[in-house]
Amino acid sequence: MPVEEEVLKVRSKLENMISSNTADHSSAVDILKSLQDLPMKLEVLQKTRIGITVNNFRKASTNEDVISLSKNLIKIWKKLLPDNNSKSDKKDKSSSSSKNGESMDSEESEKKSDESERRQSVSASDTCDPVRLKCRDLLCNALKTGDAHVGRNDPVELAAAIEDNIFDEFNNTDTKYKNRVRSRVANLKDIKNPDLRSNVLSGIIPPDRIAKMTAEEMASDSMKTLRAKYTKESIDDHQMAKTGGTSTDLFKCGKCGKNNCTYNQVQTRSADEPMTTFVLCNECGNRWKFC
Repeated sequence: MPVEEEVLKVRSKLENMISSNTADHSSAVDILKSLQDLPMKLEVLQKTRIGITVNNFRKASTNEDVISLSKNLIKIWKKLLPDNNSKSDKKDKSSSSSKNGESMDSEESEKKSDESERRQSVSASDTCDPVRLKCRDLLCNALKTGDAHVGRNDPVELAAAIEDNIFDEFNNTDTKYKNRVRSRVANLKDIKNPDLRSNVLSGIIPPDRIAKMTAEEMASDSMKTLRAKYTKESIDDHQMAKTGGTSTDLFKCGKCGKNNCTYNQVQTRSADEPMTTFVLCNECGNRWKFC
């Protein structure tokens, strides 16, 4: 289809300009005007996803003409949607409505427009790399885990955006990249941690953040509590061994070779047998049992 091919070419030019971080995008005015002249249809809009690209381009630009043209294009294309067509017919039939009613319709339209822009804010670059595509599939399946998909974002687009951020950090698909993807997949699929998946789908945790979160940050509240408990117990045990024991230089640490140690003697066997000596190295924290 000639129109579809032309739209795809324009989309590619706009995406290249976004990635190049051009300040004013003034050269894009003619490109956007060419889109106005094309006989756009709903099928072409859905296949090329040009609406998302133009909206992202508008947000990245500081040129007033570009912003105005982009808004105008999006407004025109929205009329092609079935829901908007039916709303347009209803407005024609109720042309005698009051100014207050028109004001309410305008506010409602602005709210829906803002919601549409939020949905379009999740975007990712295109790729043909089989490794990256496989990773996107794994992330998408992890996001779909559970009985229902909560949130306003599409799992497919979210997965692509998460993978895109991970790839941007490493700029390759080596072991570090794959390990980062695997950890996201494992935590998102964890049925004991549904809040993480829900927060990503709802946009509370954006793609760029989930792409870099540590295992501790992604953990569920119950896991965080358990880890904090184990950490506290470990610290308490270490402090008890140091404060309650007897300092000595008679023992040599097999780990660091130092003689700065503390020992405790505990009756672990029957009363007629000798006590067991537990030794702690004050230098490196190594523990051992001396028989």
